[in-house]
Amino acid sequence: MTVAGRINLLVFTTAIGIAVAVLAVLGLREYSLLRDSLLQQAAAGVASEIQLPADIYLRDTEQLDAALGRLLRLSPAVSFVRLHSAEGTLLAGLERFPGAMDGVPAFKAVRGAGVSDLDSSVTSHAGGASPPASEILATLSGGEKLIDLSLPVFSAVNPTRNNLARDDFGLALAQPQGSRFVVGYLHAGISRSMLLLLILPTLGIMAAIALLTAIAASWLISRYTRNLTAPLARLAQMADDIAAGHLDQPLTVDGEGEVKEIAAVLNTIIGGLNSYKTRIGVDHQLLSMKVEERTAQLSQRNEELNLAVKQVTETKDRLRQMAYFDSLTSLPNRRLFTEQLDLLLRLSKRNNEMLALLFLDLDNFKRVNDSLGHSAGDTLLREVAQRLASCVRESDVVAHFVDSDSRIDVSRLGGDEFTVVLNQVEDAEAVRIVAQRLLDTLLQPVEIQGHELVITPSIGIALAPHDASDLEGLLKAADTAMFHAKARGKNTFVFYTSDMDAAGVERLRLETDLRKALERNELLFHYQPQVDTRTGTVVGAEALLRWQHPEQGMIPPFRFIPVAEEIGLIGEMGNWGIREACRELVELRREGLELPKIAVNVSALQFNKNFCPTVKEILDASGLPPSALELELTESILMEDSHGTVKALQELKALGLRLSIDDFGTGYSSLSYLSRFPLDELKIDRSFVIDFDKSANDASLVRAIIAMGQSMQLELVAEGVETSEQFHFLTRHGAEVIQGYLFSRPVTAAELRPMLAPGYFLEQIREIRAEADLPASTQLPG
Repeated sequence: MTVAGRINLLVFTTAIGIAVAVLAVLGLREYSLLRDSLLQQAAAGVASEIQLPADIYLRDTEQLDAALGRLLRLSPAVSFVRLHSAEGTLLAGLERFPGAMDGVPAFKAVRGAGVSDLDSSVTSHAGGASPPASEILATLSGGEKLIDLSLPVFSAVNPTRNNLARDDFGLALAQPQGSRFVVGYLHAGISRSMLLLLILPTLGIMAAIALLTAIAASWLISRYTRNLTAPLARLAQMADDIAAGHLDQPLTVDGEGEVKEIAAVLNTIIGGLNSYKTRIGVDHQLLSMKVEERTAQLSQRNEELNLAVKQVTETKDRLRQMAYFDSLTSLPNRRLFTEQLDLLLRLSKRNNEMLALLFLDLDNFKRVNDSLGHSAGDTLLREVAQRLASCVRESDVVAHFVDSDSRIDVSRLGGDEFTVVLNQVEDAEAVRIVAQRLLDTLLQPVEIQGHELVITPSIGIALAPHDASDLEGLLKAADTAMFHAKARGKNTFVFYTSDMDAAGVERLRLETDLRKALERNELLFHYQPQVDTRTGTVVGAEALLRWQHPEQGMIPPFRFIPVAEEIGLIGEMGNWGIREACRELVELRREGLELPKIAVNVSALQFNKNFCPTVKEILDASGLPPSALELELTESILMEDSHGTVKALQELKALGLRLSIDDFGTGYSSLSYLSRFPLDELKIDRSFVIDFDKSANDASLVRAIIAMGQSMQLELVAEGVETSEQFHFLTRHGAEVIQGYLFSRPVTAAELRPMLAPGYFLEQIREIRAEADLPASTQLPG
């Protein structure tokens, strides 16, 4: 469209808009005038009905209907009229057409909130039927809307008075104007669509005038703009040609003033564009070269970014491998196992399927570690992992819920413990077949470092949901079954049953944990000092074995020593005890602390042909003088094999060790071995010491043991001394060295160190003897 055309269209549109705006303003004015006029007519009509107050008071229905008819004829726009009492009760109503009073609001809504009883009110509401004449207009304007006019009807007579007659109202009208009382209200409904219909003729005339005026103005302005914009149109075409690059030569344009100036500017632009085209060609060539250079750089950066993404992906994969897979065997670790098994259990429960968990623990694996070293143990674990993985077929494990990287059919929980998960198994027999296949596969010999080894597993089997439906319960059931498999001789599998003895399981668990206690450094010594009552100085200490269990805490020796003897672990544990005691005493002496000897208990099962060489090796390795190590032997050792025992004791004595009889007198002792065996010390059992004041026989036995030891020139140590009475009885009869809670409970090496100071217990001994008020000749030198 040309400039002149756009200007003409703009002028015509503006003229039409102004005409429409003027028409709308005039229409609103006419509408408001008509409505206000009608409201005034209604008010005047009510005022002209002088009999209306009396009719309302007397409830004269016929007269009320007649008055309403006259008011309804005020205007075609009045759809209905209604009369209400002063209290709002409907007295009469008249409608112009059927349905006019449908949906009329309540009286209070018509009056409106906050309107005085003496004032008129104007409200509106939507709905109701439209007058037939304006039904189409109501539909086009969005539906009928009624203006509710509420006018109070005043009376010169107080309507609250009783027994009034029509004459009273007439007399009141004849009298001078006084007070006015509201006797009722007129409610008139005025149709908006009918008001619009009434002003349509006037609006039509105004619209015609406005349209003719707009057309005439548009024609005059278009004639003027056409003459004005012709040169401008030529200039616009010239500018378009310049922009499109089609105009290379200057042009001449007719016109005066600004038009000629614009033409001169455009000709100047044409000359400048010709020069610019030359420069732009050179710049385009340079830009193309720069783009090629940047493209090469971006390609290089893209390659570097791809490499970085690849490295990040590889790092992420390595981190996932470290978090979810065992570094030694590359099998899923405990974390991935527990996460996926929990998911499997929930899936099997939802699908009503059976799942089996096989818990494997390698038999005697620690022996391989100890004899061939940890590298051989690691090689054996990798071989076991490979055999287990190859043994479990795809048909045994349906792992459709995870990708292949998260399968947990075979997992390593740690140490020598493995698990196998069988999903969607049909029955226990299918699990039995897989378990037997695992046993047969692992039973094949494996060669490690030139040694042919045979490793066997103990397998515990638990089924879900029969044995347990949750992760912890299933693991516990499989673990319990595994312990029973070990109890049945190992190299077998056992299905979990609910009647498995809990105490037996605890014993089996204790055995398993005890086997790993040495490897995990859970064993330690507590030391109970032996005090010389003459000087108050510690002359020895008995090393008492303790087990610091990671879950159960400190376990006393009476719980685990018998178990160690039964499972054949006492020899290894005893050798560790001698080695640890020697190391601790050497460390104390290196610190400048004086402890003449340390006593270690020796089990009868530990006392074999290899015992003497082992002790000698330990002493040589530690550098401890043999005289500082005292072995406490039980009577069962001395009475088991007389010839072999004498020989072994003589070898130990030849090494320079001290030998002591522990708990002397509690067994079936033979006094003859005291003269045959090279003993250094007798220990008086605490059972005699505790009951000496309750039993004359025990007191006599203690005196006899002391006398016998003195006659055979054996040192005496009384253990279990807890009271000052026991102290006085023993020292009075010649027992000079005391061990017991009277001086100290068994303590750690750190707690023992301050007690090794010379005369540490001297003050306590003085106090004990002072309490007994002993004669001065028996007091310690001070």
